[in-house]
Amino acid sequence: MQLSTTDYLEEINKQSQSKFYDWSYHKLLQAGFNSEWAHTINSIVLLFLVILILLIIDFLARKVILSVVTRFIIKSKNSIDDYLIKNKTLKYISHFIPLFIAQQISPIIFLGFPNWLEAINKGIEILLVLNIMLIVHSALKTLRDILKTRKSFADKPLESYLQVSQIVLICIGGTITFSILTGISPLSFLVSLGAASAILMLVFKDTILGFVASISVSANDSIRVGDWIEMPKHNADGTVIEINLNNVKVQNFDKTITTIPTHTLLIDSFKNYRGMQTSGGRRIKRAINIKISTIRFMTEEEIKDLERIQILKPFIEQRRLEISEYNNRSQADQSMPVNGRKMTNIGLFRAYATAYIRQNPNINKDMISMVRQMDPTEHGVPLEIYVFSNDTRFEIYEGIRSDLFDHLFAVITYFKLEVFESPASDDLRNLSIKIDHTHLQ
Repeated sequence: MQLSTTDYLEEINKQSQSKFYDWSYHKLLQAGFNSEWAHTINSIVLLFLVILILLIIDFLARKVILSVVTRFIIKSKNSIDDYLIKNKTLKYISHFIPLFIAQQISPIIFLGFPNWLEAINKGIEILLVLNIMLIVHSALKTLRDILKTRKSFADKPLESYLQVSQIVLICIGGTITFSILTGISPLSFLVSLGAASAILMLVFKDTILGFVASISVSANDSIRVGDWIEMPKHNADGTVIEINLNNVKVQNFDKTITTIPTHTLLIDSFKNYRGMQTSGGRRIKRAINIKISTIRFMTEEEIKDLERIQILKPFIEQRRLEISEYNNRSQADQSMPVNGRKMTNIGLFRAYATAYIRQNPNINKDMISMVRQMDPTEHGVPLEIYVFSNDTRFEIYEGIRSDLFDHLFAVITYFKLEVFESPASDDLRNLSIKIDHTHLQ
């Protein structure tokens, strides 16, 4: 019977394997070992020898592959290959060479031990599966790093997607590994696994909730990396630096890090300042409490003195004309100040504040801008400044707001007004001195 080329090569391979094993086996018999010990020692010695050879091959493969590829990387302007080196993708690929060699020579080493040979082959197959998982995982990390450099993905929760991919990869690798060890088909294993789904859901409850939250956050675009968020319940007030499957990391303004479970973003409220940052304006909302006892009508001399304020002069001229026309029309008795209309110091101060804000270059003119009088309280009449700065950066914004109120506090005395403040110890001491002085007189 004539053998085919394939059968002929297999027969030669078997004969060479037998001769190789028999040669070392007979050497041990000649050394005085019995047949059982000769088989055992022969296999152990060859096993350690092959392991040593495989480690040398693995080392050389990594060195050769990495050195050759590195030359191309240095010449290449593309950053993708740099990420492949960083995430050890090429290193894991080089592991295929010793694993493939081990799979080919294992029948030689364990020729006399069929049970060992089966176990070794399963071990090599499992190592191949694990190596493939490492390659896929490193490739996913490379993809993540590449996407981070793109503007459209810079604020997306890429860490969450990577972690979900890792879980899926582990499930697939675990299923294949279990199938190799038991000989059960992966489909049968998954069917049997369905019965334990309730236990798995309990064990991976937080992971599942985090996965759902990550998808929801990404789909609704409710939070991104780089957003300034405030979540008082978790003492978080700062910039989001990382969004992953299980938690969101926020760097507070005092440089501390707050970790928030991702799934709480769906059940707890939080404030996101992204809208303010992208709008081009940040709100300034602060009131000056005017002492009520200092509010009064202004005399003509006082009005003429305030008319020297350039930004207030057009308002005073227009208001004087309106008041004069109204008083003439209503024939108001000017001997009594209550009759007719007159200018008040708080009204002129409010007009000045409005004019000052309108000509301030640091105020956003496209957004609402007003000075309004609030309900009087035991602390006086609040005169609230409600405007938006044209710079949303924290330090610039604080400077604009401080400069605005520095000026208003400084000019308020020109309008014969006083800012309300609670009595201090010096005030009470001066009052006591005045009372004592009065009694002495």
